[in-house]
Amino acid sequence: MDTKNWQEIEEAKKAAIEVLLHNAHGPYHGLPRTAGRGYPEPYTRDLMFSILGIGVSGNQKLIESIRKVLETLSTNQTDRGHIPSLVHDKEDRGSSDTTPLFLLCVGIFRKISGEHNFLQNAVDKALTWMEYQSPSDRYLVAQQPTSDWRDEQWVTGYGLYVNTIVYTYLRLLGQNERADLTLKEIRKFTITGGAQPRHVREGLAIKHKPYFAFWSYKIHNSERFDLLGNSLAILSGIASPSRAEDMISWIEEECAKMRKRGELAVDLPPNFFPFIKPGDSDWRLRYKTYNKPGEYHNGGVWPFICGFYVAALVAAKKYRLAGEKLVALTHIIKTSNSGSLEFGFNEWHKAQNGKARGQDWQTWSAALYLYAVKCVEEKRTPFFDEVRNCPTESKSV
Repeated sequence: MDTKNWQEIEEAKKAAIEVLLHNAHGPYHGLPRTAGRGYPEPYTRDLMFSILGIGVSGNQKLIESIRKVLETLSTNQTDRGHIPSLVHDKEDRGSSDTTPLFLLCVGIFRKISGEHNFLQNAVDKALTWMEYQSPSDRYLVAQQPTSDWRDEQWVTGYGLYVNTIVYTYLRLLGQNERADLTLKEIRKFTITGGAQPRHVREGLAIKHKPYFAFWSYKIHNSERFDLLGNSLAILSGIASPSRAEDMISWIEEECAKMRKRGELAVDLPPNFFPFIKPGDSDWRLRYKTYNKPGEYHNGGVWPFICGFYVAALVAAKKYRLAGEKLVALTHIIKTSNSGSLEFGFNEWHKAQNGKARGQDWQTWSAALYLYAVKCVEEKRTPFFDEVRNCPTESKSV
């Protein structure tokens, strides 16, 4: 990477810190904002993800803002252990990813602060809640449609993304026996052939494809590609080094094909592909208005997810490619919906033309940019290295 690129990256790092500091104190009980331009509310999942960038920033004001978020969530936790979708509102419930993200965030915060028993009572309750999210009373957790970060996308049953978060927090919190069993279930193949054999349980690995399924439940599954879930699979070590290498090659080849077809205008992968189109069996009427092909959850380019992809490339030791994607990410985070900002750190971009379409100054976009830069600079993935390198019974998938 040349000097000019690093200069641009340094400028973007400073801008990301400024955005996070701007967003650190919002109108709801002084909790951080989800976005500086729009979204004044403190959405739990966005702020939980932001700990990755905040944690490597070394900025004590930002670190203390995350402490306040976690402590507030613990006071608003339900009696059964569920974490609400809005930090300040204990009645806003129903998300499948807020409780696992809370556990992930506490695990990381303990590493940062050295407070090894931080919020232990809340952690114990949340762990119990998560054990009850398995319909089979085993290890994979299931969810209802539109209950994770994709509020316009259907994930039915065992979703890859949520289960990668579950596996990661189990490792971070030292729950290694349960983590091993969760890993075994994720690595099982999805069921094909239209019938579920007796005593055979579904997994998320796909035969003859290098990535993991979007979701799976009994004989049903989706083999569309989820960039966030698969990036987390690489970062956490759910994907073996050989699978990670094959997956990255596949991603880059598919993106090149999309660019040739005019479906992708930037040098970054969409969050989800192939896009769901009218006439497909998984197309839903709402998508025509809220989730068009190449937009939002149906293939939009999300900077925070691209930050995870850059980190996954570093985890796979694809350092040159990680640097190239970081440069592309630096270019895209400059664009804004308003058109008046030097750095937009926008929510998402339309795949076909790269235009910013969401809210500007998004907390998780700024935070995951900082995390991606740190990974490329140091050729390591803070917080995930120990998860990925933890000894397991099997490293074959």
